[in-house]
Amino acid sequence: LVLIGGFVQLLAGFLAFRKYDHLGGAAFLTFSALWSSYGATRSEGFTAGSVAFLVLNAFLMVLASSLNVVLLCMTLAMELLAVCLLLCTLENLPLLFETVMLSIFSIICFYGATASLANSMFGKDLMMMGPPLFTVERLKKDTEDPPPCVCPRSHCTSGLRTIADLLNTGAVCGVPTDTVYALAASCKHPQAIEKVYRIKDRPQEKPICIFISNLDQLRAAAPPISPLLWEFMEHVYPGGIGCIIKKGEWLKKLGVGAGYSRVGTQDSIMIRVPDLTVLVHLIDMTGPLAITSANPSGEVDSTHHDMVISRLGHKLEGVLCDGESDEVVASTVVNCTKIDESGITIVREGCIPAGKVMQIFERVKSR
Repeated sequence: LVLIGGFVQLLAGFLAFRKYDHLGGAAFLTFSALWSSYGATRSEGFTAGSVAFLVLNAFLMVLASSLNVVLLCMTLAMELLAVCLLLCTLENLPLLFETVMLSIFSIICFYGATASLANSMFGKDLMMMGPPLFTVERLKKDTEDPPPCVCPRSHCTSGLRTIADLLNTGAVCGVPTDTVYALAASCKHPQAIEKVYRIKDRPQEKPICIFISNLDQLRAAAPPISPLLWEFMEHVYPGGIGCIIKKGEWLKKLGVGAGYSRVGTQDSIMIRVPDLTVLVHLIDMTGPLAITSANPSGEVDSTHHDMVISRLGHKLEGVLCDGESDEVVASTVVNCTKIDESGITIVREGCIPAGKVMQIFERVKSR
């Protein structure tokens, strides 16, 4: 019976460790050892061992008082049982005292082990363990520095509104895309687009593209686009392919506004419709966004919001946090300005292979 009780305590200890209750697990394993030792060695007389158990369990009593009532009662009973073991080794143990202590200890241990097993198996506090006798107030020193900018979560509507409000007032923010993280600025604020260049140390000769939320926005602006180009864009949007098309006054109808001269080149502009719901909603709240990858020029792309915050957060007003990015490289860029005359050219191969882009174009062209 004693050995069975020790096995139950051993099992409860392992379960406590699996719940990351290291103190509770250590206590149960200690109780298992003491329970088994008491039954197996009471006739051998290990005086030194019993004294060691008394000292160890006294320390556990102090710790258990800050956990729960059941564990505290168990350590108290265990201390008295260790006294029994000591008296036994000295051949001076009253039978009545031993019987009473074993009974009390058995009841407490049975309840404690059963409660621990049940609570661990079902992940709920089905059996009450009682509140701690006292709580130790820990001075928690926050070792992590606060984020250098506003960092709301993308799954919260309030977080999306926060970033939209910042962008609408001329701020630059880090945002997730369907490829890698990007820096975004409202096309209504040319000074914000200028700031993007400074944040990234981006050469002025490198143009910045724009994102829109859907192809219907582009249709409403009525750009002079051929049927072949319309057909091609319908096959690649939304997605990780950006199309460079001829620039014109129609961009102002699209909502580009004062940022007209700061996006694209003098003659062309790259437009992309991202395949990411949260970003599409954000664009609906802000209008077209000037977009470029969220990394210092010449460095690898940012694939997690933590990378954006650590690398550029001190220069940004906000970062919309969305976890890991869907891709590890940026979008594929296709020059479509001469699509009717000589077809398309791959300017940059990104997450969509160049071969797949050409297959889409050939399929569209053959139709």
